[in-house]
Amino acid sequence: MTTLLGQRPLVQEAAALRSGADDPVDAVRRTCDRIDAVDPQVRAFVPEDGRRTRLLEAARELAAAGPPGPAGRPALYGVPVGIKDIVRVDGLPTRAGSALPPEVLAGAQAVVVDRLRAAGALVAGKTVTAEFAVTAPGPTRNPHHPAHTPGGSSSGSAAAVAAGMVPLAIGTQTVGSMIRPAAFCGVVGFKPTYGRIPLDGVIPNALSFDTLGWYATDVAGVALAASVLLDGWRGGGGVPGRPELQPDPRPGRASRPVLGVPVGPYLERAGEEALRAFKEQRGLLGAAGYEVREVPVMDDFDAVVEQLFTMNRYEVARAHADWFARFGDRYREQTTAAIRQGQAIGDAAYEAARRRRAAFRAELAAASAGAGIDLWLAPAATGPAPADLTTTGTSIMCLPWSNAGLPSLSLPAGRAADGLPLGLQLIAAEGADEALLDAATGIERVLNGAEGEGASRH
Repeated sequence: MTTLLGQRPLVQEAAALRSGADDPVDAVRRTCDRIDAVDPQVRAFVPEDGRRTRLLEAARELAAAGPPGPAGRPALYGVPVGIKDIVRVDGLPTRAGSALPPEVLAGAQAVVVDRLRAAGALVAGKTVTAEFAVTAPGPTRNPHHPAHTPGGSSSGSAAAVAAGMVPLAIGTQTVGSMIRPAAFCGVVGFKPTYGRIPLDGVIPNALSFDTLGWYATDVAGVALAASVLLDGWRGGGGVPGRPELQPDPRPGRASRPVLGVPVGPYLERAGEEALRAFKEQRGLLGAAGYEVREVPVMDDFDAVVEQLFTMNRYEVARAHADWFARFGDRYREQTTAAIRQGQAIGDAAYEAARRRRAAFRAELAAASAGAGIDLWLAPAATGPAPADLTTTGTSIMCLPWSNAGLPSLSLPAGRAADGLPLGLQLIAAEGADEALLDAATGIERVLNGAEGEGASRH
């Protein structure tokens, strides 16, 4: 795919820097020039005095290490990366989109940033988040149309990649905070299996769901970052014990997974435009040789929604108990409401919700196995980005998969009538992140018109 505004995709950027065909100092200059030119309109990055000076110093220090040793330069050598501002970075304040004093939110650098820096990446800056990654939106605009939301809560990270400011950006998802912004901004967003990246150094939202993820302009870029960031990465893909999901030995080919469509009350939550696009996407995949099966599931979807938000709000309130007691008057209305809701939920209700979630996960896994499917397929959002900057949109299309802790990915999949991007969501079994990324590569080709009859259009 091509990017919205011309940023070189991550794999090409990283390859040029590792080989010496490009230089980290030049990459930093390009990044800072792009941020200076674009971010006053998009507002994806948290403002930072001295960004260029800081980054140039870091790039020169990296370059001064000299030519690569026998093992070569690391995977993300010299690549500028955006970091969501609930993720702590040494040398940069963490504000979490809030008015709380940054020193109150300070702490040790996040493990995910340690891994990025060990891989040679340079931190381009903090990206805007909804306040404490809940629902109160930040100032970021959708790069495709500034009157529309970029989604939330990882709004700045998705918009920074979509606007060509950085080739890679880190976000988080509790319910729909990676996948929805990816769909709204027209980039690839990936949320791994819950627990596959340590959350140390990340300000919590709801710890039973919080998951680090990232954005790139294509699946290849997401997979490159996964090889650096995921615990227990199994290079080359595949799932142990699942021979049907191992890489195909033929060059450039992978076995085609069976795709499942979760028909019922959940899918009915998508809007008409999203459902029309989803029908066309299913047709493209079928024409390209994928088997797509309809699977009735989640008949009790309203109860699933209630269960998740019981747990979510309870955990949000506990995560903020100390800060809210001290600085409650500085919280925004939406975050305050979420905390107040959580304060009213008792331990017994929370434990009951936890038991219901365990049952839901088992039922979802059984439905998948019984239908013989490898990946779920669903709209990534209820439609295109709303023309409303006071909301980040609804996370409902991501909710059951986050509830189950499953790895999910959003692919750009055509455009709505108003020209805004739409996204197609792929969801794999727990721990099948590598298989998901392998499968997404082939599906991406179909959606981009490289296989089948052509790309999705509206």
